[in-house]
Amino acid sequence: MSLAQVASRALLGMEAPPVTVEVHLSPGLPGFTIVGLPEAEVREARDRVRSALINSGLGFPSNKRIVVNLAPADLPKESGRFDLPIAIGLLAAQGLIPAGRLQGHTFAGELSLTGELRPTRGALAMACAVASQLPDAHEQGTLVLPLESAEEAALAQAATVVGARDLQQVVAYLLEQDGGAQRVTAMPAESAQHSGPDMAEVRGHSAAKRALEIAAAGGHHVLMAGPPGSGKSMLAHRFVSLLPPLTRAQALESATVLSLVGRFDPAQWGRRLVRSPHHTASAVALVGGGAGTIRPGEISLATQNVLFLDELPEFDRSVLESLREPLETGRIHISRAARQAEFPAQFQLIAAMNPCPCGYLGHPTRSCRCTPDQVGRYQGRISGPLLDRIDVQVEVGAIAPETLLQLPQGETSAQIAARVAAATAVQLARQGGLNAGLQGATLDAHCALDAASSAFLTQAISRLGWSSRAAHRVLRLARTIADLSQAQTIALPHLAEAMQLRRALASR
Repeated sequence: MSLAQVASRALLGMEAPPVTVEVHLSPGLPGFTIVGLPEAEVREARDRVRSALINSGLGFPSNKRIVVNLAPADLPKESGRFDLPIAIGLLAAQGLIPAGRLQGHTFAGELSLTGELRPTRGALAMACAVASQLPDAHEQGTLVLPLESAEEAALAQAATVVGARDLQQVVAYLLEQDGGAQRVTAMPAESAQHSGPDMAEVRGHSAAKRALEIAAAGGHHVLMAGPPGSGKSMLAHRFVSLLPPLTRAQALESATVLSLVGRFDPAQWGRRLVRSPHHTASAVALVGGGAGTIRPGEISLATQNVLFLDELPEFDRSVLESLREPLETGRIHISRAARQAEFPAQFQLIAAMNPCPCGYLGHPTRSCRCTPDQVGRYQGRISGPLLDRIDVQVEVGAIAPETLLQLPQGETSAQIAARVAAATAVQLARQGGLNAGLQGATLDAHCALDAASSAFLTQAISRLGWSSRAAHRVLRLARTIADLSQAQTIALPHLAEAMQLRRALASR
């Protein structure tokens, strides 16, 4: 009777517990049993592991009873990443691999029937988990993965990563033989520069471009309202070209969440992305969840990036209301009957909508067919509490075709981004974060008003019926406008411009 243990990792986030694979061999009726809440793809590992071991010329104990326990038992296990640790555990239980060589190693990878290793999702999260769960902060664990996954995991620079093409290379590595798996080291990755569409391609719309510049500088959420074809989507997809490059920590957080669902491409390291779900997306697709394993939703996949919601009123009301807390906190805590998971949700929202059901309310040449009640119901699909959390609300008006063709190109994204970067640097030096995150004492300290500006804001709040949250967001916007003009304090013109940036849907 023999017993071997080898570790894999759960993919519920960087705080997830390790999954220990225990392999027990005993005399008796031959069989291969996997216990520990395995889902279908994990149960099927029996056939993949058996074929991989036999076709690789390694030992398979066909005359023994095999029991594989995936601990902890109350955590559901999914995906094929347990194939490799099960195979290594079987070899160690037979004494073909010294058990001492498994210490400090974590294995994950899917096996083909020939013994080749296939990539597994979540490699970056595994690397971060290996590093964070070591008892000694100065110790570095070793993560053994398929070669493609190893190249991804090495970007984390958090653990020693070993990559292998097949099972034989892993065994040769553990036996310290020639031709074994090799350590993979990531080249120092710099944040990629934006190379997509440029803001200069959008003619006109100086007010909307100014609003997006302010939003980029302070990290503010944006809602653009205007008729169809006015340029809202063009502006939204060029917004990322105004944002500062991702820091290494931000790039790692973004890549780790994308890695959890197998959506990370190492070529996109450090590049700002735009996530744009269709308006038929469900609440689970947007905020995360699922009946089985809890997975991150679009708001988490857009972490440190841009979430573009086009045709905002067409989203289901319950879907939009699920955005309230993440917009405020930057995190999403998903609770189910048996499990909970928390994911980052530090995205920047860019939303677009028509002003009415037909889309032509206020259009200079086309008449609107909607009644006032229809307009009210349409705009009312976006609740007041949600609208309160969107700092910038700007109107994108239609431009006549003959006028549009005569307009010159505007500033390039690089020119606007330079001003944004300067304003961002001021904020980071002053308070360690962007103005959109100012709260409590820091808001009072950095958004102080003189007597005239304070009286002006008080009068506006009373006349417009703004909530305290809306008033605070106006102050944050005014602080960003002041930073863009390199002003030390908020002046009355900064405050007035900030108020105008929350007036697109004032008529509702």
